[in-house]
Amino acid sequence: MEQPLPLLQRREGAVLVLSNNNPAARNALSPAFYAALTEALAQAEADPTVGAIVLTGEGGHFCAGGDLRQLAKRRELPIEERRAKLEGLHDLIRTVRDCRKPVIAAVEGAAAGAGLSLALACDMLVAARNAVFSVAYVKVGLTPDGGATAFLAEFVSRQVLTELCLTGERISGERLHALGPVNRLAEPGEALKQALALAAQVATGPDLAMGRIKALCRSAYAQPLDDQLELEAQLMVQSQATEESREGIGAFLEKRPADFARLRQVNAAGAGTQDTTQ
Repeated sequence: MEQPLPLLQRREGAVLVLSNNNPAARNALSPAFYAALTEALAQAEADPTVGAIVLTGEGGHFCAGGDLRQLAKRRELPIEERRAKLEGLHDLIRTVRDCRKPVIAAVEGAAAGAGLSLALACDMLVAARNAVFSVAYVKVGLTPDGGATAFLAEFVSRQVLTELCLTGERISGERLHALGPVNRLAEPGEALKQALALAAQVATGPDLAMGRIKALCRSAYAQPLDDQLELEAQLMVQSQATEESREGIGAFLEKRPADFARLRQVNAAGAGTQDTTQ
């Protein structure tokens, strides 16, 4: 019997929609999903017609985290092998976080354990009000992975982070929105629609500049002010020399919409200024 594809892809204009396709297991993660999502993101980065990416899940859930049946088998493996398998998840998280194109999570149902980490690794997050998030590891005697503690620490105090991790309690979309990580709250069943609208809003922006902006947003939480100021200066100087800034400033002065879509094609053909800051 042919296995279903671990990841479904479709286009909505300049937005690429990627959907975790393991609904029978509430979209639990697997090595096949890691490989498929990594490849899809690499292809999207190289495609000038893709302006933004939406990551979601089939069957009413975003991702229930790791497959506990597989995790149970790993306890018999040597520690080096257990570590190597975990690095597959961490490599995926880095790939999502470092993707040059904006990545938006659309969350319905559950986003638990590594599923929560995956959602938080995205640049923006749209969640249904009744979506359920959980740092669920403590419930099964495990500790968080996938960057869950690092991502949550960007938004909440140490006390709240400790509470979420030690209790493993279910967090509604409304509470996570109040804590900070959720950009948009949607009515149940509307998360993907709102995520697509948000993605469409940024998908026609300046490709190189947005990649640089993502780099600045990532580093802002990890380095001192003087280092961040230096990086801002470097990227501003580089951006001033691009055709994107020429088009954007010219359009503003001429009181017309900027046409960054045309420049995506130029940059892809190697005629535009190459970005080496990612």
